[in-house]
Amino acid sequence: MAVIPNRRSVMTLFSRPTDIHSHRTRLVLAEKNINIEISSVMGPELPEDLMDLNPYHTVPTLVDRDLTLYDSRVIIEYLDERFPHPPLMPVDPVTRAQFRLALFRIETDWYSLAEEADTGDGKLSSKSRKMLRESILQSAELFGARPYFLSDEFSLVDCSIAPILWRLPLYGIEFGSQGEPIEGYMKRVFARRSFQQGLTELEQEMRM
Repeated sequence: MAVIPNRRSVMTLFSRPTDIHSHRTRLVLAEKNINIEISSVMGPELPEDLMDLNPYHTVPTLVDRDLTLYDSRVIIEYLDERFPHPPLMPVDPVTRAQFRLALFRIETDWYSLAEEADTGDGKLSSKSRKMLRESILQSAELFGARPYFLSDEFSLVDCSIAPILWRLPLYGIEFGSQGEPIEGYMKRVFARRSFQQGLTELEQEMRM
């Protein structure tokens, strides 16, 4: 975290149009209907003001007055607490801990593989494709057990899973009959107004 005095008067998100971490952050913003300036970072070069704000030179980066945050997990939890309605994490500490563990596993098991596509040509190697497919399929029963992942209500966990599932055609991943619960889950999530509003034009083209 960095504190930069008097930088911006409007909350700003530096975001890449096809980055999964930026995508989940935009989805949280749309779900909570937060008025924010989104600065799209195109190409490999970063804006000078972003490089000044974020010592790691990464996106997404959120600037809220004198506060700068530059880890997507920190950003989405901050947004959920800063704008509490609708809540995207449970109040109960035990359930909240379970959700945080799910977020950790999604980042460790799924995002780590998907990032290969973000840093390359948008595709996954055959090994990463197989690992990601098998890892998601291991949770097939959970996708079908309740309307949303681990919950009857849409949460930060769903905001983190949806960007991965949206990119499955790009990754070359299909589930077949084993993936019926996942397909049903995707239809529910992708139909949400907030999900559609959170997509960039380049992300929309991923499923055209």
